[in-house]
Amino acid sequence: MARKHTTRFVITIVSILLGTLLFLAALTVGGLIYFNSPPDKPPVITQDDPTLRMDESGVVRTIRLELRPGESVRSVGQRMEDAGIIRNRYFWELLSYVDKEYLKAGIYSLSLPASQMEIRSILVSGKQLLIRVTIPEGVTLKKTAPILAKAGICAEEDFLAAASNKAVLDSYRVPGATLEGYLYPDTYLFPEAYPANMVVKAMADTFFKRLAEIQPEALSMSPAELNNRVILASIVEREYRVAEEAALMAGVFYNRLRIGMALQSCATVEYVITEIQNRPHPERLFDRDTEIRNPYNTYMVPGLPPGPISAPGAVALNAAFHPVSSNYLYFRLVNPAEGRHYFSETLDDHIRAGVLYVKSRNS
Repeated sequence: MARKHTTRFVITIVSILLGTLLFLAALTVGGLIYFNSPPDKPPVITQDDPTLRMDESGVVRTIRLELRPGESVRSVGQRMEDAGIIRNRYFWELLSYVDKEYLKAGIYSLSLPASQMEIRSILVSGKQLLIRVTIPEGVTLKKTAPILAKAGICAEEDFLAAASNKAVLDSYRVPGATLEGYLYPDTYLFPEAYPANMVVKAMADTFFKRLAEIQPEALSMSPAELNNRVILASIVEREYRVAEEAALMAGVFYNRLRIGMALQSCATVEYVITEIQNRPHPERLFDRDTEIRNPYNTYMVPGLPPGPISAPGAVALNAAFHPVSSNYLYFRLVNPAEGRHYFSETLDDHIRAGVLYVKSRNS
């Protein structure tokens, strides 16, 4: 009889313990689910935290959240709790304690409502909110700067300063005073408010990567020799309109250099007018323009100009390294609509071809 009572007592205790454990487990799971879930009310964004910004008016569906470099998990959790993005910062800290992966600084787009685990997955992924910006072929540093600034990537003055930083120039073995011609024109994805030096590095790295694809031997050239090729490519970039004519134009310029003849590039005159004299882009050139005394005016000064006059793309770079051989010494735009040029061997033939044109600034 005593044994039966003991058995019942043990069973009762075990049942109570199991029930308690199950209750506590259910309570714990319920708590985890509750604190992990989004708040019941929509987020509240105030001016107190400029790094939290609402993308659209009315009901908040998307939040742009900036994680500052070196910011702690606690700080991020506090900001999100204050804004009403998460229920509880202590649960946020618990998640970070369990999952040791670090949050990555940057700007992120959060689609709401979202659980804390979903938010954390985004912030440790490093997949930031990126801005797509296209730098056209043939632009200069001065024209690239406002494109980046308008896109919200970096300030104009910061970009220009980074592109003329002596340490950066030395690291890429660029002999000029700036990286003019060495920042590849392409479509890039940058975070908002990105450091200008990182923008410059990305564009310069892309330039040398593309250059290696076009002419692998280019990377082993001396800085001066490579710079001459880049200068010529930058001129071809501003001269050609039909891709198949670019290499033929490069051949004409090499022919002129070989015999000591002035390059007489309209593009270099346009560079003097717009980049040095800060005057509007001309639709056509007159004798008074080609007679401007400036080292970049290749009508007045034989040989290559002191530096590149634009950002050459793949076609122009390929032309500078793989010119078409010919006896031509002249070319002239004769069909502005189609962008076709007339190539000739004599000055008389060249003069008969028509007026001088320059490439549109938007081309």
